[in-house]
Amino acid sequence: QVQLVESGGGLVQPGGSLRLSCAASASIDSVAAMGWYRQAPGKQRDVVASITSDGRMYYADSVKGRFTISRDAAKNTVYLQMNSLKPEDTAVYYCKLRRDYLGTVRDYWGQGTQVTVSS
Repeated sequence: QVQLVESGGGLVQPGGSLRLSCAASASIDSVAAMGWYRQAPGKQRDVVASITSDGRMYYADSVKGRFTISRDAAKNTVYLQMNSLKPEDTAVYYCKLRRDYLGTVRDYWGQGTQVTVSS
């Protein structure tokens, strides 16, 4: 069973930076995409950024120009560099890996890492 292990969350002041990492615990093939989602208290889980196997990236409007997603495909690891953090970025951040094997799609989720932006 593949598990996604996240790290890098924490408490940071407004304007600061954090780098999140997410690595698959075991080798997995047919990875279609990896990405980051976040969920604030009382709100739904929304996509923050994603990157496909061929390198196409997507960013939510709220993080464009501040966050950068990158990956190490050989290690099935994805990173999220977060700069110029704002209090509204406070949330639990979840990593997701989508595997697409001959049309059979399965999503794997990490356990979440807390990011708190506060002075």
